[in-house]
Amino acid sequence: MKESLPTLRVRTEYGDLLARDGIVICFFMHRSHGEVIHAVWQALQTYRRAIPLQALSWYVDLNGDPQPLDDKGWEHVREKMLDREWPIPCSVTLEEHCDAAGGYNFEYEGRWLDEPRYMYDEDPTCAVTFTLPTEFLVEHGPGRVRALALELARALPFNFGYASLALVSPGGHWYAARRTVLELRDRYPGMDVYKLGETSQHIGTRARGAYWLTFLGLPLLGRLGGLEVLRRRLPFPDVSMLTLPPLEGERVLISLGEWPEAIDTEKQERPSPQLLALAQLLEPFLHEERSNWFSFLEHDPEDMRRWIHRFCP
Repeated sequence: MKESLPTLRVRTEYGDLLARDGIVICFFMHRSHGEVIHAVWQALQTYRRAIPLQALSWYVDLNGDPQPLDDKGWEHVREKMLDREWPIPCSVTLEEHCDAAGGYNFEYEGRWLDEPRYMYDEDPTCAVTFTLPTEFLVEHGPGRVRALALELARALPFNFGYASLALVSPGGHWYAARRTVLELRDRYPGMDVYKLGETSQHIGTRARGAYWLTFLGLPLLGRLGGLEVLRRRLPFPDVSMLTLPPLEGERVLISLGEWPEAIDTEKQERPSPQLLALAQLLEPFLHEERSNWFSFLEHDPEDMRRWIHRFCP
């Protein structure tokens, strides 16, 4: 419920806003950039229509510097995304603010899976995220967020995707305030912490976890036994399942309740039974993060795995 949604701001020791509460909508596609980019561009236009005008105001250039997302900036982004030829990868970050973490952000990582450099990665993917501030959820309601996530998903050839409450930080620059992030991550297990560039390097067709909205495509959906098995294993009144056209039976959205839940452990809140049941189903197929960005604490390599499996028995 909206009354339990936390308001969070994470700042560096210098006072810079590093992260804030929000919603992340994320999709992983085990295909090459050239196969997915037109669908990603279509999804970006859907996202732009759904958010306030000029909510995306900056893009990050090749040097990592913010540039205004005016007409010239949008033409640059369009050319970068749609005219990228093999074997040049494509990394795009669009942000609400140039000097602080905003609620509206878009990130895309496009790779050519047959390009030699990716032979050293383990199951790389193309991946995309869209974020919303929590205020959007409160103002428009969870039904509007769910409808937007579904509209985005319809355009994308995803293998796995999700929508969740999250600590929103474009680019995932967690290290500058890692202690605070670690504390909030453990206090609110229902809030996602993500770094698209890292995870997309090796997630392949596996799942990242169980979420408020979980999108399953092939081959993961088949490994789970298909839609009928999911319905038998998740017989909860708050769970709904919807197949996505045009590939009926090959892509499904699992919704766990009306509102996303942060699960505040300091208030003794507990994960819902349906969230635990979905996590148990997905556990054999969970992706394990490879790099230290997620652990924050170098002396505790198991920290990463514990968090990924936080809802599993």
